[in-house]
Amino acid sequence: MYDVYKIRKEFPMLTGDIKMQNKPLVFLDNCSTTFKPQCVIDAITEYYTKYNSNSHRGDYDLSYKVDVMIEETRKEVATLVNAEQNEVVFTDGATGALNLVAYGYGLKFLKKGDEIVISVAEHASNVLPWFRIAELTGAVIKYVDIVDGKILPENLRKVMSKNTKIVSLAQVGNVLGYVEDVKEFAKIAHEFGAIMVVDGAQSVPHLKVDFKDLGIDFLAFSAHKMCGPTGIGALVGRYELLNAMDPFVSGGGMNSIFKKDGTVDYRLPPYKFEAGTLNIAGILGFGRAVKFIKEIGIENIHKHDEELIDYAIEKLKDYENIIIYNKDARNGILTFNIKGVFPQDESTLLNYKGIAIRSGEHCAKLLDNYLDTKATCRMSTYLYTSKEDIDTFVDAIINGGDILDAYFN
Repeated sequence: MYDVYKIRKEFPMLTGDIKMQNKPLVFLDNCSTTFKPQCVIDAITEYYTKYNSNSHRGDYDLSYKVDVMIEETRKEVATLVNAEQNEVVFTDGATGALNLVAYGYGLKFLKKGDEIVISVAEHASNVLPWFRIAELTGAVIKYVDIVDGKILPENLRKVMSKNTKIVSLAQVGNVLGYVEDVKEFAKIAHEFGAIMVVDGAQSVPHLKVDFKDLGIDFLAFSAHKMCGPTGIGALVGRYELLNAMDPFVSGGGMNSIFKKDGTVDYRLPPYKFEAGTLNIAGILGFGRAVKFIKEIGIENIHKHDEELIDYAIEKLKDYENIIIYNKDARNGILTFNIKGVFPQDESTLLNYKGIAIRSGEHCAKLLDNYLDTKATCRMSTYLYTSKEDIDTFVDAIINGGDILDAYFN
């Protein structure tokens, strides 16, 4: 039995007297980041109070203990997405992971005329690195069409060619929220000799992602979108591809030897991509967050998201002044506008009522032509969101009152 009220008690942000505009906080910006349970906060604090030492640096007990805990976290992350432990690279988040693929793989293997396939629905983190790599290598960016908010396998096949070397798409977009068939995308990519890169920032926290079963080549995601700390995430990659890649950052800890003549031997993956002092506290907090997710059950989280979005849409569907852009996405994301109301004005009004949502382009600045609007409002749920939160949100956008109240009261 999924008990959201019991779960909420684990989060200081929800049990404390946190308010906005002197009203109880209703947090519906979980696409952007999520709250942290006390167990994650404790794991971070415990490192600094009981184990504070560097990894791979000391021949003493504390350092060894940290090494062990880091590898335990790597194993936790690997089992969450069904990958091998040595296929998990710690990064500073999904952005860092996607840049690592772009520069470590793309810059090394792409040449003039090669093609990189993305979509207009991608987050900036899955667009701008490829723009830069195309500029540096002479590769060409191509776009797969979106139909009714989704990418159809047949449309991906249409845009592929013998020159396509990389397909990089989000499993769940951060604006439209549809779950894409990346398993089929990977099959198509491989038919043409391309690799399949998946932005999992919005999928791994919300639904079961099986790296091996999907047959993808790289998967990027962040801890802070799944109850973990900011500044830490993971790139999961097929080991043979990680082995073939160049490191993006060089320094201590990622090499076995280097000499005056410029000779360098890199350590084997994943360590050759983890130069310098790691975000150790973040890694340990990440590990505890993954355990927390597993304890609740990722399938339960996904079902909870679906139920809340269905509940919200049922309450809003008869209001003609409310435009919903992804009515059948059902994955914890509701993107909408109010006719005649600028999105930032709407989010300011909701803030006035204690409700946190996101408005703007959501770092997906290529979507404006497809949606026929420059900006939207986005409400997003997570494992601690309650039906009462949705009720408060719905009442606020239906019976919002005068937007000027939010600015001048």
